Amino acid sequence: MRLAKFLAHAGVASRRGAEEIVRAGRVTVAGRTVTDPARDVDADSGVAVDGRFLEGPEERMVFVVNKPLGVLSTAADTHGRRTVVDLVPARGARLYPVGRLDADSTGLILVTNDGDLAQRLTHPSFEVPRTYRAAVRPVLVSERALRTLREGVDLDDGRTAPAKVRQLRPGVLELTIHEGRNHQVRRMCEAVGHRVRTLQRVRFGPLRLDDLPEGAHRRLKAAEVEGLRRTSAAPVSR
Repeated sequence: MRLAKFLAHAGVASRRGAEEIVRAGRVTVAGRTVTDPARDVDADSGVAVDGRFLEGPEERMVFVVNKPLGVLSTAADTHGRRTVVDLVPARGARLYPVGRLDADSTGLILVTNDGDLAQRLTHPSFEVPRTYRAAVRPVLVSERALRTLREGVDLDDGRTAPAKVRQLRPGVLELTIHEGRNHQVRRMCEAVGHRVRTLQRVRFGPLRLDDLPEGAHRRLKAAEVEGLRRTSAAPVSR
């Protein structure tokens, strides 16, 4: 098994994060520093990260969390601020968030130790849909603005892909996008003249936030995890 994949399966980080850890010189194999993420290893190779030996793949777990306002979507914070991982009892597993959700946004985020799944769910080529609910000002959103959001908005980092957009009530929009640019929903709304006051992610792939209380979490059932795998089964070709 490739070293980066081994680390991801062991719950160290996502596949991409594991590659960065290896290239940074933090991994040893049989006592020697290795910087090639493609190095073949197994459970008997003596793989260690920052001096801590890994015994091999741990039980894979995926949790859905309802992130509160101000909580960071990182595994840890150097300033001691609360993160989404803090909201989930680790049970000895090294968990990390799947993608990011801004500190000033709330709602559904996944936390896992399954590096392969995390990589697929966040890679742009798989186009996993994410649905957000945005409260905007001014509250009167014109049909022209809605049409622009649906067809694609010109941002400073390029035109957005078509999105599904509907106005639930005056000043409240529901947007489904397949990209993961920084602050994308906020920037899209601002581009058509509406500032986002609050932003909540209510759906990720086939998963819905539903009535999960703010700050709470639950472990996904096997069927739900399989649904996520099917959602990211193959890259979208255009």
